[in-house]
Amino acid sequence: MINGLLDLSWWQVLLVTLALTHVTIVAVTVFLHRAQAHRALTLHPLVSHFFRLWLWLTTGMVTREWVAIHRYHHARCETEEDPHSPQVLGIDKVMWEGAELYREAAKKTELIERYSHGTPNDWLERNVYSLRWQGVALMLLIDVLLFGILGVAVWAVQMIWIPFWAAGVINGLGHYWGYRNFASPDAATNISPWGILIGGEELHNNHHAFPSSAKLSAKWWEFDIGWMYIRILAFLRLARVRRVALKPLIDSGKMNIDMDTVKAVVVHRMYVLANYARDVVKPVAEAELCRSEQHCRKMARQARRLLSTDAGSLDAVARARLNAILERSQVLATVHQYRERLQDIWGRTASSQEVLLQSLQEWCREAEATGIKALADFARSLRGYQPAV
Repeated sequence: MINGLLDLSWWQVLLVTLALTHVTIVAVTVFLHRAQAHRALTLHPLVSHFFRLWLWLTTGMVTREWVAIHRYHHARCETEEDPHSPQVLGIDKVMWEGAELYREAAKKTELIERYSHGTPNDWLERNVYSLRWQGVALMLLIDVLLFGILGVAVWAVQMIWIPFWAAGVINGLGHYWGYRNFASPDAATNISPWGILIGGEELHNNHHAFPSSAKLSAKWWEFDIGWMYIRILAFLRLARVRRVALKPLIDSGKMNIDMDTVKAVVVHRMYVLANYARDVVKPVAEAELCRSEQHCRKMARQARRLLSTDAGSLDAVARARLNAILERSQVLATVHQYRERLQDIWGRTASSQEVLLQSLQEWCREAEATGIKALADFARSLRGYQPAV
């Protein structure tokens, strides 16, 4: 049969192909990424086995290899050792040769052994799902049987879907272009606020800020379709969510800085920095740079971006621009200094609780005494931070 067993028209085959590739995306984001690599949720064995089978058929990827390479990426992000950083290798290299970079990393047996702990190691994994080409060859046979000649095209789309969207777009554009909600210590960006096409992985900056969170959306206007599927599975008792990034609780009536305050500031540091950028950096930059120059708003936006980025993440050109801004405004220099001092507090996690408490109390007291209203107001608001329950 030239049209295969299903005898579908070309547009029906197209719709089925999009549906099949979406299942692959869901398998990658829910099973490989959130459940296996980051342990953000646990899946019912039936669900896990379905995803393992589907990924064997449609990608040929081995779970332990994918998980190990992704964990290594987080451990060495934006360094020379990162398997796929566009900041190091260039955007063209990662976008168009992402699959090749993955295969090169998979050859490093020591890396795989070290970072693949906790992944499936049963008989099926060792004797079936580790046989890459047999799975994709079986998928080709199935596609041809179901769709006829068009099945070859369906199979080809399935084979390039993950190498392009995951290995290329997420690993490439997701560390090169987009917007950032949080000052994660890397170049990760949110490509789109609506994570539909790539299962929610479009919200990549959110993920790098909270790697162990099963939910990738952070703002009310962001949508993570992968999280929607997880909630459906949880409702059906086929999944159990282990960790989700929570916003800090703020008690406006709380006036003293105690150990709960310290814990909240350290645990929710990404939200603390995001609030600092919004409530301190933004108004101060606009006040300092938007007085008489026509292009002041553009300068203010650039200043906000530079002042809200870790100094270690800036290249030489960006550092030069930041230094020029700081030399121009002593107020912005003070705001920048206090941001770095605040980060230094949660960098002292090895210190005693008393030292951390004293450091935060000192930071707030001195910030309130600067005379910079936005900074003083922010320091007072920190008193009300409480750990999320």
